[in-house]
Amino acid sequence: MEEIKIWDYTIKWGIAQTSTLPTNLDEWTKENFLTLKTTLQQCLPHIRYFQLSNIEIYDKIKPYKIILDKQLWKDIYQHLSIPDRPVQSTILPPRSIETKESFSNIISEDHAAEISSWIDHKTTTYSTTNNPYKFELILRGTKDGFAPQTFWNICHGHAHTVVVAKVKETDEIIGGYNPLAWDNTYNGKHSKWMKTNDSFIFSLKNGNIQNSILSRVKDTEYAIKNVNKIYQKDYGPYFGFGFCLHSNKTNFNLDNTSFSNLTNNLYEKPIRTLSTDFSVDNYEVFKVRKY
Repeated sequence: MEEIKIWDYTIKWGIAQTSTLPTNLDEWTKENFLTLKTTLQQCLPHIRYFQLSNIEIYDKIKPYKIILDKQLWKDIYQHLSIPDRPVQSTILPPRSIETKESFSNIISEDHAAEISSWIDHKTTTYSTTNNPYKFELILRGTKDGFAPQTFWNICHGHAHTVVVAKVKETDEIIGGYNPLAWDNTYNGKHSKWMKTNDSFIFSLKNGNIQNSILSRVKDTEYAIKNVNKIYQKDYGPYFGFGFCLHSNKTNFNLDNTSFSNLTNNLYEKPIRTLSTDFSVDNYEVFKVRKY
């Protein structure tokens, strides 16, 4: 937590301990401030005053300077003007702030909640706080590479997966959900179509894309294709003809041959308005688990 937020919460907690304190700080008497000082006497020494900005000192600390020891306030004030001059007060080391790493470089928590509601066939979208699914990253193009074979090597055996891709030079985020396991072992004459009622493809609201599009499988016999081992060097995840990552150069990022067919009837509706094939800036695959 940022230091100034720690101060704000400390003050708020201290005030809450005494119901007789006026709500308007301008109405406080010296006795009111001394009451707060007594309440917070074990908390105030732990604030990193000397790591706060000038604005934070003037806006947040100065109104409560009476609750600080006189020498401490004198040192804080001196530090604002002459930061290199030694002070008598103890300067605590900076507090380390942990930053939560985003689970995705492509989609947001809101996107994940929307996809989760589609998985459960909900008519209303889950909020980010009641999303029952955890999105566990399996593959990221910028980390693991964009070769189609990499997809089959890493995702083999994983079921209940969501694939998302950021289309190059657009705001489009498109993808699909596969409840079945990806299988890289099939070596028959043709690639193997997999049947499911629960797969879907989608485009997500992002940038100048005003609305998300959900397209559920229509021809369930041809929902997902597990590509023949011979063709895994060219084809990645394959959702009917509605969404497929493809490359003749073994790199989804370099080759404009990934596609989303606008006229196929295997899924309910197209998820793109452009008929051109595309390459991707990045793509990710998540395994979706119930909490």
